Amino acid sequence: MKQYTVTGMSCAACSARVEKAVSKVDGVTSCSVSLLTNSMGVEGSATDAQIVEAVEQAGYGASPKGTATESDNDKANNSLEQLKAAQDALVDRETPKLRNRLIASLIFLVVLMYFSMGHMMWGWPLPEFFNGNHVAMGLLQLLLTVAVMVINQKFFISGFKGLIHGAPNMDTLVALGSAASFGYSVYALFAMTAAQVNGDMDAVMSYMHEFYFESAAMILALITVGKMLEAHSKGKTTDALKSLMQLAPKTATVVRNGVEQEISVDAVKKGDIFVVRPGENIPVDGEIIDGTTAVNESALTGESIPVDKQPKDAVSAATVNQSGFIKCRATRVGEDTTLSQIIQMVSDAAATKAPIAKIADRVSGVFVPAVITIAIITIIAWLIAGENVGFALARGISVLVISCPCALGLATPVAIMVGNGKGAKSGILFKTAASLEATGRTQIVALDKTGTITSGEPKVTDIVPDETFFEETGNNAGKLLAIAASVEAKSEHPLAKAIMERAKTDEIAVAEVTDFSAVVGNGLTAILAGKMIKAGNLAFVSKFVKVSDDMRTKAVEFSKEGKTPLFFAADDRLCGIIAVADTIKEDSPEAVRQLKNMGIRVVMLTGDNEQTANAIGKQAGVDEVIAGVLPDGKEAVIRKLKKQGRVAMVGDGINDAPALTRADIGIAIGAGSDVAIDAADVVLMKSRLIDVPAAVRLSRATLTNIHENLFWAFFYNVIGIPLAAGLWYPLLGWKLNPMFGAAAMSLSSFCVVTNALRLNLCRVYDPKHDRKATPDRKNKANKPNESEEKSMTKTMNIEGMMCGHCEARVKKALEALDAVSEAAVSHESGTAVVTLSSDISDEKLKETVEAEDYKVTAIQ
Repeated sequence: MKQYTVTGMSCAACSARVEKAVSKVDGVTSCSVSLLTNSMGVEGSATDAQIVEAVEQAGYGASPKGTATESDNDKANNSLEQLKAAQDALVDRETPKLRNRLIASLIFLVVLMYFSMGHMMWGWPLPEFFNGNHVAMGLLQLLLTVAVMVINQKFFISGFKGLIHGAPNMDTLVALGSAASFGYSVYALFAMTAAQVNGDMDAVMSYMHEFYFESAAMILALITVGKMLEAHSKGKTTDALKSLMQLAPKTATVVRNGVEQEISVDAVKKGDIFVVRPGENIPVDGEIIDGTTAVNESALTGESIPVDKQPKDAVSAATVNQSGFIKCRATRVGEDTTLSQIIQMVSDAAATKAPIAKIADRVSGVFVPAVITIAIITIIAWLIAGENVGFALARGISVLVISCPCALGLATPVAIMVGNGKGAKSGILFKTAASLEATGRTQIVALDKTGTITSGEPKVTDIVPDETFFEETGNNAGKLLAIAASVEAKSEHPLAKAIMERAKTDEIAVAEVTDFSAVVGNGLTAILAGKMIKAGNLAFVSKFVKVSDDMRTKAVEFSKEGKTPLFFAADDRLCGIIAVADTIKEDSPEAVRQLKNMGIRVVMLTGDNEQTANAIGKQAGVDEVIAGVLPDGKEAVIRKLKKQGRVAMVGDGINDAPALTRADIGIAIGAGSDVAIDAADVVLMKSRLIDVPAAVRLSRATLTNIHENLFWAFFYNVIGIPLAAGLWYPLLGWKLNPMFGAAAMSLSSFCVVTNALRLNLCRVYDPKHDRKATPDRKNKANKPNESEEKSMTKTMNIEGMMCGHCEARVKKALEALDAVSEAAVSHESGTAVVTLSSDISDEKLKETVEAEDYKVTAIQ
């Protein structure tokens, strides 16, 4: 998406006009304009010149923010310049300008109000020259008003320019209201002068009361006050983004030719070696090649507890090296660093529009012309009703100046900006405004097990030696671990790595083995100290040795707990069992509990067998477990879940990308793989599942805030315009002075922006005020219909299955058959319980399984 800076916009009508003009350009497929950041995002093949020309023809200015395609070197060289440009774009220049205009206006306005209202209403004394000199009084008021109008000429330039281009905006309403007041007052001044020349003093006094010079000036001053307050508050909404940009380091210390050099961070290239001393910011993303330290990553993740780092660990730009001296190799530089990507995500989200904003956009597009029409009708109606021109004009002017399209246009983007900034501070990044809105509407959360609910790193949980094997008493658990580690040292299986990690932690010596052999789908064999060692599952090891009932019972208990029991034997005797499990994260049960309390159904997806999956699911507390799902089958599961409600998929790996894309909301956790991040709508920088309910909570708070803003904006205009038009005057005698109308207009958008800033007080990790959604929480998958209850089951005995992936392959193959509605597969028991929806031959079932390289020994 190409990004442009747009100038000259003052309200929602302006952004709607620009968006409409650019959308008509040939080659433009989508266009989104942000009034808050004065930016525009355009997708399509149209050139910069075509787009800039379209904006200029609409009466505004535009310039490209940067080229759409750049080489990696260009990105690295230009990243600092672009960052400075982005920071420059967020600098609040409007508030100081408006403040200066206001001060200058007040100098003339105070004098004007003294002469126009102070003397007439409260009898304040006047200089002798003006006593009885009504024409001189009128001329003085005219001159003072002209001075205020010149100071605030921007309203007239922008307003009438928009009117000429057929795109009236808020400035048009202000300009027309002030100009109408001024024009009628000038007419009254000339009429009064003529009456005084003719000696008609009654007419002179009558025309004196028709002056609206103070209204013309006061309207401009009050609108300037509102604009200044609005600009100041809008600047606050981008504080989070500005603070992120300020984190970017400016220099780096690199090692070249053995010598340390301090250079601009722009000059750092991928592969460069850089050093970071204690207390310094890490300049670019890299990998530690020497040294250990603790790094404070709160700038990126919101987590203040330092993270220990050692060689081969990754470090990120803008994080703080707190303790040790480290030497690193640059892996990502320029725009590719994690910090730059976060800044880009937050900026992009601010530049996009939430679906809920479409209502306000449609109204804003016709709002100003409609208000002008209402003002004209109001004037005509009161004249027909017999009121004088001054009364009718005052009502029309009040309609013009009280109407505020800005409140409508700002209602959604300011809330999105503040909500997104609040999320960024907590390590929760929403890529678009649409994703920030949709997250809060989630009804079902699908959690990938490995790396999401669990740590993703299997660990040894239990070591159970067979005491009859070991002749000496003592550390038999350590002896069993030594045997296991020696055999598994040459294996690449994840479970083998868990055993090696435990042996390293316990400082167990690993012996050399010979004749190592991996039996695919079964286990391992090797010679250790002259003994034939067998390692694997129960089905494999029990072929060679006798396994006691006690050991079999222990293995079943481990399986029920979600652990994988590995058996080890030497020659013809069992050595013992080592249980390995992918343990759940500490915060997973609490995260699931909070999601369920929000009325969200939680589903766990895993490739494990049902027994293991159910054990993990029970620990986590999820509503439903879907086991035996291969990586390429997750997308199909998400498709089915979407029929039951709006689905958010949470995952961390490459194989989660299709499911993340298929879900209504894809959430990448722990800043996982680049592919997962690209496919996701929401990125959680920390590997904490508790951030998922936090993201939902923040989204819901933002949605509530948007609804409040929209209600206020619509309510204000629905109440204010009839009051200004004098609708209640015949009944209640209510009429609104144009000055009070201008004051109300100036405060309306300020109230909307201030309300949005309340989101900064949102406690995203506090579940106290969670409200339940109202999705259909019935688990259709767990409620079989009559035909399913009458279905037939068959049990297949299968040899060769070793782990959860083996089960998943068999399950997928069987469930691909039309006659099979469900297959429950277990590698521990070596069985597959097949639920049939129609008749199918045993031969077909056997053929299907054996095509996956497993052996079917019986079907019952």
